[in-house]
Amino acid sequence: MALSEEALPTASPARTRALVWELLRPRRGLALAAFAVMVGATAFGLLPQPLLGHIVDLVAEGRPASELTTPAVLLVLVAVLQGGATALGLTLISRLGETMLAALRERFVERALLLPQERVERAGSGDLTARVTGDVSRVAESVRNAMPELARSLLAIVLTLGALALLDWRFLVAALLAVPVQAHTARWYVRNAVPLYARQRVAAAGIQQRLLDTIGGAETVRAFRMEDEHTGRVAKASRAAIELTMRGVRLVVGFYSRLHIAEYIGLAAVLFAGFLLVRDGTASIGTATAAALYFHSLFGPINNALVLLDDAQSALAGLARLAGVATLPPEPEPGPEAGQEAASGQGREVTVAGAGHAYEAGRPVLRGVDLVLRPGEQVALVGASGAGKSTLARIVAGVQRPSAGTVRLPAARPGAARAVVLVTQESHVFAGPLAEDLRLARPGADEEELRSALDLVGALEWADALPEGLDTVVGEAGHRLTAAQVQQLALARLVLADPEVAVLDEATAEAGSAGARALERAAARAARGRTALVVAHRLTQAATADRIVVMEDGQVMESGTHEELLALGGRYAALWEAWSDTRATAG
Repeated sequence: MALSEEALPTASPARTRALVWELLRPRRGLALAAFAVMVGATAFGLLPQPLLGHIVDLVAEGRPASELTTPAVLLVLVAVLQGGATALGLTLISRLGETMLAALRERFVERALLLPQERVERAGSGDLTARVTGDVSRVAESVRNAMPELARSLLAIVLTLGALALLDWRFLVAALLAVPVQAHTARWYVRNAVPLYARQRVAAAGIQQRLLDTIGGAETVRAFRMEDEHTGRVAKASRAAIELTMRGVRLVVGFYSRLHIAEYIGLAAVLFAGFLLVRDGTASIGTATAAALYFHSLFGPINNALVLLDDAQSALAGLARLAGVATLPPEPEPGPEAGQEAASGQGREVTVAGAGHAYEAGRPVLRGVDLVLRPGEQVALVGASGAGKSTLARIVAGVQRPSAGTVRLPAARPGAARAVVLVTQESHVFAGPLAEDLRLARPGADEEELRSALDLVGALEWADALPEGLDTVVGEAGHRLTAAQVQQLALARLVLADPEVAVLDEATAEAGSAGARALERAAARAARGRTALVVAHRLTQAATADRIVVMEDGQVMESGTHEELLALGGRYAALWEAWSDTRATAG
């Protein structure tokens, strides 16, 4: 299916406006203050034209030079007042925009983190990445630069037209002759620009996804000699994006060509009206001069507004993509609160009944799985790759929702935020002090609790050996941890989170053979006292479990202890024999 068909939603204009109003509502006081100051600043900016017109009349009447002093001083005073008020107004607008942008980012991240994993996977990481980088940057740039200037320009246009009317209503009528051309041009541009910029953002996401796929799978691409094919895919996506960009350039060129025509029509009309009014004696030369200056002063705000309209359309396209995620109904948390059935009474069992799932229609990866995990029981899932082990684990953890069937979970332990915690082989180390990384699992944990969790999983020794102990900055731009240390850190988080149910999806796979046994022991200690479902990477890990569940083709084929399954002589016994032979050969 095409990326655009799988992409995350883009908000409609109505939903985007509703979100903006929702973000603006708590900040109405700041918005009104910014508006009032900008109106004052713009009003000050309208005083130089009549002052200059007055100077023209004084000169035309042959008045002495001393009479020019007062209007000249007023011009200086007006400039100072306008500069100060404009600076204050733009500061208030910027503060309003930045606080709204911060709230939008927080809403977006909150909703993005709650999206079902399969939905993100179908859209591709490029879609979400493009929104959280390119779209956020575009909206942020608009908020910091375009929005204050646009507000200032629109106010200048409105108040300048009002000033023309005060001079003489006929000047306003003459100036408005340019409006039909401008309005038609603006409508034409918006009608074509909005869908074009939206398509450009989708194309950019497509390029990003192609690049992520190609770079991320570079070793596989080289192994299968698929360099030319992948380069061709990236080139095809790039050509599509370039064509859309050139269409945008042609659109902008046509836009400005039409605007110049409007300017010439309006200026000629105002000058002609001034000529007629001065000839008839209904207006002075100074008044006609002020009118011409007023209309000429409109060129800047109108051009700015229309230039910023180009930026605004692009920013609105990005805003609609952000709003598409930010306005999604919150996904319920995994567990009983999420709509997964809570266990009745005092039951602490995990019950999976008739669970089925398919990532693609007609290709199920789980088929009517029934599984019960008794309180405190350690259950290992084994089977060939593609048997459905990880999917079942993700369903129990609440990360994946089954296409069919139900999952019943116990309530969270007292004081614990979640009933279930999932640890995979792809754990992430967040940039910052090691102690803060651990506190993600329990924000209020003191240092003794952190050290106890690290000690339980065998990580305290290397943590104490870090340059600054638990205060050492780890992650990006910090101290790099080994794969085994990262997994120990993930297991320590599990201990601190203290869930009722622990799901370990090949959580020891990244350790390598040398540290595998140590990491398996750490995982066993972290899961002790909890109900645990373990996707076993090595059969030694499965052999120590209370029960082993063998999966094949999305179904449970065998279930029992290590000894029972060996005595059964079925699939598990065959796997164990093959694994034992491999070890003997390697030895």
